[in-house]
Amino acid sequence: MKRAVISVSDKTGVVDFARGLVALGYQIISTGGTSKTLREEGLQVTDVSDVTGFPECLEGRVKTLHPAVMAGILARDTEDHRKTIADLGIEMIDIVAVNLYPFQATIAKAGVTEAEAIEKIDIGGPSMIRAAAKNSDRVTVIVDHADYKPVLEELARDGKTSDQTRRRLMVKVFAMTAAYDMAVAGHFGRIDGALPDVAFTGGVKVSELRYGENGHQRAAVYVPAGTVPKGMIGARQLQGKELSYNNYVDMDAAWALVREFDDRPAVSIIKHTNPAGFGWDRESLHHAYEKALATDPVSAFGGIVALNREVDEKLAERLNEHFYEVIICPSLTAGARDFFAKKKNLRVMEMGDDFFQPMPDLVFKQVSGGMLVQDNDPPANEVSGARVVTKRQPTREEWDALECAWKVSKHVKSNAIVFCFNDRTGAVGAGQMSRVDSARLAVMKAADRKIDLNGTVVGSDAFFPFADGVEEIAKAGATAIAQPGGSIRDQEVIDAADRMGLAMVFTGTRHFRH
Repeated sequence: MKRAVISVSDKTGVVDFARGLVALGYQIISTGGTSKTLREEGLQVTDVSDVTGFPECLEGRVKTLHPAVMAGILARDTEDHRKTIADLGIEMIDIVAVNLYPFQATIAKAGVTEAEAIEKIDIGGPSMIRAAAKNSDRVTVIVDHADYKPVLEELARDGKTSDQTRRRLMVKVFAMTAAYDMAVAGHFGRIDGALPDVAFTGGVKVSELRYGENGHQRAAVYVPAGTVPKGMIGARQLQGKELSYNNYVDMDAAWALVREFDDRPAVSIIKHTNPAGFGWDRESLHHAYEKALATDPVSAFGGIVALNREVDEKLAERLNEHFYEVIICPSLTAGARDFFAKKKNLRVMEMGDDFFQPMPDLVFKQVSGGMLVQDNDPPANEVSGARVVTKRQPTREEWDALECAWKVSKHVKSNAIVFCFNDRTGAVGAGQMSRVDSARLAVMKAADRKIDLNGTVVGSDAFFPFADGVEEIAKAGATAIAQPGGSIRDQEVIDAADRMGLAMVFTGTRHFRH
């Protein structure tokens, strides 16, 4: 009789998998909670302690690390190995289905203690799956419940798994254990507040993409092994063409911007990671969208739209009047789905509760020869505590608009100059080599769209190195500026603002975006 060891923390699909193996003539060996779950479903199970002749001990810390299990997994299909284990009274194990203690999920919980985290470091599980992966010429190892069905189908059809299947599953194991160990080392390396001594950015391939930034580049999506895809990768695509590499990059930028305004309905329209428009409203997502679109309807063509509230039928009908690549939202009504379905190529992404999940702690960027790692840039909430440095204080209306301009400027490629009304962008100058050129670009775009910038305010993601940028902003009709400060010419810039009657506040924090 062929034998399978099943020991899983995530019990998704495990009962059906075990039932399928029993139907194919396998003996099921199991441990603890998994054994209990399978027995409750009427399945005959052999406890691992009956195989080892040794009871589980130390509150379950020791149960599978025994020659009767490990030799049964590691024995090769050779005459010598078969004789050795027969002499020892050990039988071969053909399938190992194990997933690990949920360490990543545990440390993601607020207030988790060091003792709780340590208890979720799996020892026996990684040992078993690595042994099975090493012996993948003979043993089928499964660490992902998504593989239960195809393995059962292959066993039922062919009586065994193919060499290609076992190789694929082997690679999955080592990706999982690598990610798992990196998560443990990274967590305990950050307990003192420092950046981790080790950092992990890859994992298991979730899907191939059509192409990378350009058609001749290959691309794929990866997530840490053993984790459920979250954030933008975990969003549910309801319709539309396959997502591209550039879609994911722009989607993430659009989502990050509207999350800055999670206390009110907000909409961002992104092109090439920069906002073509942004708007918010106290009550209406519809109004927020119209404000975002008004900034630059031409650049919005083919953009990515992120909305931070549920999309209804009326708003879906309005969105369908324009050509967009992707719509992202927490949820949408059935009527909205029907309207979007009229544009079969439009990608519609529903994120659910993940829309409001915390941003990742770390940001990774690959450079030649290695990886740069930094803390994620926190929400741009500095305006409320900003220091007024000009003779004139901002009005209450200007303070509100400065908050909007400052938050949006964080999400514009540097050098960033953002003209804002209190509830929407008026003009955006992005990615120029000098700050004054960004100001001029924004003013030029507003003139092209016939947008009057009189009475707007400006957010600048970094300090003004010279007074010329402030002069351009004043000429355009803006009345107040939020900037970090910190230039050796700050006083010249302040004097220029005073001379032109502007209010200016220093936030003390830069939100540069390369």
